[in-house]
Formats: sequence, C-alpha cells, structure tokens
Amino acid sequence: MTDPMDDKDLLAARFEADRNRLRAVAYRMLGSTAEAEDAVQEAWLRLSRSDTGDVRNLSGWLTTVVGRVCLDMLRSRRTRREEPLSAPEAAYGDGEAVEPEQQAMLADSVGLALLVVLETLEPAERLAFVLHDMFGVPFDDIAPIVDRTPVAARQLASRARRRVQGGGSVADPDQALRRAAVSAFLAAARDGDFEALVAVLDPDVTVRADVPGRPGVTSLIHGAATVARGAITYGAFARASGPVLVDGLYGAALGVGTPEARVLVFAITDAGRVAAVDIITAPDRLAALDIRPA
Repeated sequence: MTDPMDDKDLLAARFEADRNRLRAVAYRMLGSTAEAEDAVQEAWLRLSRSDTGDVRNLSGWLTTVVGRVCLDMLRSRRTRREEPLSAPEAAYGDGEAVEPEQQAMLADSVGLALLVVLETLEPAERLAFVLHDMFGVPFDDIAPIVDRTPVAARQLASRARRRVQGGGSVADPDQALRRAAVSAFLAAARDGDFEALVAVLDPDVTVRADVPGRPGVTSLIHGAATVARGAITYGAFARASGPVLVDGLYGAALGVGTPEARVLVFAITDAGRVAAVDIITAPDRLAALDIRPA
C-alpha cells in the first residue's frame, strides 16, 4: 500500500520541477513579481487539494491552473485600478525589497517595453497571447480558461499580437527615435504644453502607475487627452528628472536609490509617438531594473 506521505512528496517534487516555468508564465501575465509568486502558490494549493490521478500531463494542467488564477487576478486588478491618476502622490510606492530569486526571474523575463504594451491588453487577450505565443499552449487548452471556443481564443491572441506588433513599432523602435519621443514628452510636460503633449502621444496611449501603499496594485489611465492632462500635473517631476537607460531603453528617472525613486519606461511606436508609459515606484520592481545614465 502506498504511503500518502510518499504521494504528497512526489507531487511536491513534480511541482518544484515546474515552479520556475510557472513563475515565468505568471510574471508575463501579471508583470509583478509579488503577484506572480501568489499565483504560483495558489496553483500549488489547488494541486495539493486535487485528485490528479487521471492527469496525464501535469505540467500542462499546472499551466492551465496558473492561467486561470492570473486571469482572475487581472480581472480583479482591473476593477481596482480604474482610479484617476490626478495627483503626483499616485506615482509613489511602498513595499519590501525584492528577493534575489525574484530578481533572477525578472532578469530572465521579457523586456520592459513589451510588458508595458501587455498592460494595455484586455485580460483574456493577454492570457491567450502569453500562453500561446510565449509558451506554445494550444488554443484547445486556452479556450476553456477564457470561456470561449478555440477559434475565439485564436482571435483573442491575434488581436493581442497586432497590438504588440503594431506595436512592432512598440517593442523596439530605433533608439534615436525613442530618445526624441521621450524628450519631447518631458519637455511638453515641463512647459505644461497640452497641445504638444497630445501631438507626441498615440491616441490610444496608456499610462500605468504603481499605487502607493498597495503592493501589486496599479492605476491605469488611457487616451491622449487624459494622459496629457495628467502629464501636466507631473510638470515638477519632468523638470527634476533626468534621462536614463532602463534595461537599455531610453526613459526618465528621479531619486534613484532613495525611497522616493520614480522611473518612467516608455513604449514608442515607429511613428515616434508614446504608446504607453509605466511609472515604476514599487521597491520590488525598481530593484530589478538596470538603470544607467543616458
């Protein structure tokens, strides 16, 4: 007769063998090391409570579970994050230092520019794109997670892919073009020039910012006019900030190495417009960045 403890130890060992990959899936889905860890832990709890005797592909089963958990977290985050980014205080964060293990995961993860663009996707689109395009999960397996047919799941991934690539732009434009766009954005914010800001912004621009005192929670605003008004509010930051390279991408920063540090990462289109901005203040996210003078 098999000892139940032996079965549990075997299950734990199989889970540990998949842990790094599951973290990678969760981080690409959530863009937050803390939330990624939470999602992976929830997957373990579900595994430990489930009868997996008939599961032939445990790795696939775990990926599906993590996908479901992340989708729920993204949807919950979306209902919490629709807060107006109307005051400079919204760009300050507080939290604990990131663990070395989490730093390693971030270093091996996707580029910041892509993460910024992924934040503009609807939760179901993001899940379909990440699972299929990054991890090769079949649409037949993705469909039940998003409560759609495989054909509809394929369409979700296709829409996300167009955004990311159309976008193709956004992921890695010419560095000189990136620098010009970021400089124009900051100059217009410094001067409080609404029309100049709108001119440098993509019509569908999105700004995400860490919310102070709420680890893993971010504010999200979108639309050129709304973002331009918010940027004018941040004129003091624009005047005090300096150009930096963030993981090799041209951006802006203030107070690096202090509790008040703020870093802006930009996604730029081929047309030289700002498509998305990520305002990073949470200590765990800042600790994982390679920030150098531009």
